[in-house]
Amino acid sequence: MVKDIEKQHLKAEKLSKALQNKRAAKIFGSVGDSYLKLGNFDLAGDCYFNAASCSIKEEKFLIGIEFYRKAGNASLFNDQILEANRFYREAIKHISKLRSASYRNQNFLLFSSLSYLCLFIKGEQKEGLKLVKKIKKWVDDTYFKENPLIRLISNLTMVTKEKSEKYVERIKKDFDNLKLREAEISLAKQALVIAKTISSLITELKFDKNVYTTNEIINLALIIDSKPLLEISNQKFYNYKLNELKITKIRVTLSENLTLQKKPEVPQIIVIGKSKRLPLLIKSHFQMENSKIGPILLSGELNSNLIFKYEISQQLKPNLISPPPSLDISIKNLRPPLIGQTFPLEILIENKSEGDAFNLNIEVAFPEQIKIMRGTLKKLIYSLKSNENINWEINLKPTEAGDYIVKITCKFNDPDQNSIEEVKEFPFPIKL
Repeated sequence: MVKDIEKQHLKAEKLSKALQNKRAAKIFGSVGDSYLKLGNFDLAGDCYFNAASCSIKEEKFLIGIEFYRKAGNASLFNDQILEANRFYREAIKHISKLRSASYRNQNFLLFSSLSYLCLFIKGEQKEGLKLVKKIKKWVDDTYFKENPLIRLISNLTMVTKEKSEKYVERIKKDFDNLKLREAEISLAKQALVIAKTISSLITELKFDKNVYTTNEIINLALIIDSKPLLEISNQKFYNYKLNELKITKIRVTLSENLTLQKKPEVPQIIVIGKSKRLPLLIKSHFQMENSKIGPILLSGELNSNLIFKYEISQQLKPNLISPPPSLDISIKNLRPPLIGQTFPLEILIENKSEGDAFNLNIEVAFPEQIKIMRGTLKKLIYSLKSNENINWEINLKPTEAGDYIVKITCKFNDPDQNSIEEVKEFPFPIKL
C-alpha cells in the first residue's frame, strides 16, 4: 500500500513539472489523504500544499483554498502550529479572487480565525488580532458581527483582559456553533485551556513588612497557586491533561525611585495543583509621592507547549520613610599633645545619613588629667541636615602621661521627633 502511495506521489510530481496542474492537484490531494490516514502528517501537509499550488495556478481558487486548509490541519495533527498558521495565511492571499461574496465572507473569517488561534496558543495574540481587524473591512459587517468565530475571538480577548470565568463559559456554550473540523476543534480547545488558565490562576503579592526606609531592600513575594487548574484535566470537554505550568519570564514595572535587585531564576516549574512562592528583591533609592510596584507580566507555558502571557495588573504602593539620621563623630589633634603644653583638638560632627537631625545636644567629657584651656564642651544646635557638618576646636593641656578616653555624647531628634542618643569614646594617649 505504501509503495502504491509513493508511486502516485511520484506521478503527481511529474505531472506538476509537466505543467499538468489540474491532474497533478487531484493526485496530490488523494496522496495527501492517504498519508493522513497513515499518520504521516509531514508528507500529507506537503502533498496538500502542492495540490493547493497546482489548483491556484489553474485559477481553481476555491479548491486551492480547501487544500490549504487540509495542509494546515495536517500540521495541527503534527503539533506544528506555526506551520499550520503559514498555510492559513497563504490561503488568505487568494480569498479575494473568489467570485462569490458569500464564499469570500466565509473563508476570510474562517482562515483569519484559525490563524488567530494558532498565534493565540503561541503567545502572539496581538499579532493574530491585527489580522482579524484587517480582514474586517473585506467582510460584510452583519456577517462579521454575528459569526460564532468572531464571538470566540472576542471572548478570548476579554479573558486575557479581565480574567473572568464568564467568558470561558460563553465559549463552551457556543462551541458547537463553530463548525470546525477535528484538528481545528483541538486547536480551539487548546486556546480555551489557556483562557481557563488565565481566568483561574491565583496570584498574590505580599510585602514582608508594612514600612521600609529608603536604604532597605523591599522583599516582595509573588505567590502563584495552580490548584484551580486541576479542573482542566478533570473536565472531559477540554480533552487535555495538564501536568505543569512553567514560568519562563518575569517582567516588573517600577517607579523611577525603585530598581529590581534580584528576581527568581527562570524557568520556574509549578506542578499543577501546587503553589509556589517567588521572591522579588527591590531597592528603594529615594522617596517620591507615587512609588509603585507593578504591573507584573508573566510569560508562561503549559506542558511546554501552550504559551501565554499573564498580567498581574495590581499596583502596590510601598510605604517608604527616610531612615533615621545617624551622626559620624570624630576628633583630630591639630598639634602633637605634649605634657604641660597647650594644643588644639578639633571635634567634627557629620550627618552622612539621608535623614535630618534636630535639636542636637552635644557634650564632650575629658579626664581630669587634661585641662580645658579654651573652648566649649557643650553645643546646642537646632538642626544638622543630611550631608551637613559642624566642627569646633578646644584648646587642651595634659598634666600627666597616660592612656585616656575622650567621651562624646550626642542627643538629637529625627524628623518624627523620636529621641536618638549616640555615644562615642575615643582612645586619647598622652606620652612623655
